[in-house]
Amino acid sequence: MRIVFFLICLGWLPQTVWAQDPIFTQFYNAPESLSPTFTGMANTWNMGLVHRRQWPNDQRRIDTQFGFVNNLVTDHIGLGLTLLNHNEVFTNYNYIKANLAASYIVELDYDWRMRFGLEGGFGSKSFGFSGLLLEDQINSATEQIAGSTVDPWVLRNANRIQFFDLSAGLLFDTDDIWIGLSVKHLNRPDISFIENGNVPLDLFFSLHGGYFYEPRTTPSFFLPEGTTFQFLGNYMRQGQYNRLDLGTVIDYGSFSVGVMSAVNLERSAQSSHLLTSVNPIVTFNLGDFKLGYSFDINTSGLPRTGGVHELTLTWITGRNCSKCDNYKMRLKRNGEGGYQRM
Repeated sequence: MRIVFFLICLGWLPQTVWAQDPIFTQFYNAPESLSPTFTGMANTWNMGLVHRRQWPNDQRRIDTQFGFVNNLVTDHIGLGLTLLNHNEVFTNYNYIKANLAASYIVELDYDWRMRFGLEGGFGSKSFGFSGLLLEDQINSATEQIAGSTVDPWVLRNANRIQFFDLSAGLLFDTDDIWIGLSVKHLNRPDISFIENGNVPLDLFFSLHGGYFYEPRTTPSFFLPEGTTFQFLGNYMRQGQYNRLDLGTVIDYGSFSVGVMSAVNLERSAQSSHLLTSVNPIVTFNLGDFKLGYSFDINTSGLPRTGGVHELTLTWITGRNCSKCDNYKMRLKRNGEGGYQRM
C-alpha cells in the first residue's frame, strides 16, 4: 500500500506544484525572468539579482533566487546568461536552471523596434526520497529507526532529474511603449521522478507590456520635475493556472514607489478569490545601482502565511537619467538635432 501511495503522490504533485515556474512581483526590475527578448536591451552591461521569500512562517517557506547578466554586443545582437534556484523547505524540493540567452533587434521604422529572443539551457530538479521514513526502517521491538529502506521502488527511482529546456519570445517597443509575448518550455521536457515516467513540463505563457508616461504639467511638491509614471501589466498562464499582474510605478528620480495587484481571472471554483494579493513596492536609485523591495499582502484568506518578501538589486553601467531602466533604451536629442542611444 505504501508503494501505491507514493506512486499516486509523485504522479500528482509534479503536475500541480513542482511543474509551476517561479514568478516575481518586480518583473519590471528583472524582465529577463520573463523573456529572452530583454537581453541586451539596456544597451550596456546589465546585471541583476532577485531574492524572493514566500510564506516565511513555519515550514512552508519557499525561497527563489534569480540572476542575470547581459550586454548588447553589436548594434543588433544581445547576449546574456540567466540563473535560477528554487527551494521548498518542507519538501526539500530544489530546482536549478542555467540558460544562455540571445536577442536580435530589427528597426521597423523611426519609432518601432522588433526584438526576437531565444533562450536554452539545462535544468535539474531534486527531491530527497532518502529522507522518507518507511515501515522497514522501524524496529517494532525497540521502536528505534534503524538503517535505510530496502524497498525496491525507492531504490529504483532517482532523487534527481536533469533536462534540456528551450524558450523564446517576441517584443515590440518604442521610446514609451513595450508589449511582448514569451513561451517557455517549448520542448516540453519530461520532469517525472518515476523511472520510465512521462510528465511533460507545461508550457508557460507570458503576455507583458508597459507604458511610460511623463506628465506635461507645472512641477509641484507631489510631481517635481522629472517625475514619470509606468503602467505595467503581465498575464501568465501555465497549465490550468493563471495570474494577471497590474500596477503603476511613480519614479521621482532618486526613488520610486508603486503598487502591483495579482488577479486570478479564471477562477476554477466559486470560493476562489479574484484579487489574491496587493503588493506595494519601493525602489532606490544609488548611482549605477538600483535596489527594490516589495511585500505581497495576501487577500485570499490563507492564514499565517507571513506574505511574500522580494528584494531586487540591478546594476547598469552609465545610468545617468531617471528614465533609464533595465528594460528600456531611452533616447535623447543630441547637439546636431538627431537622436542617439543612451
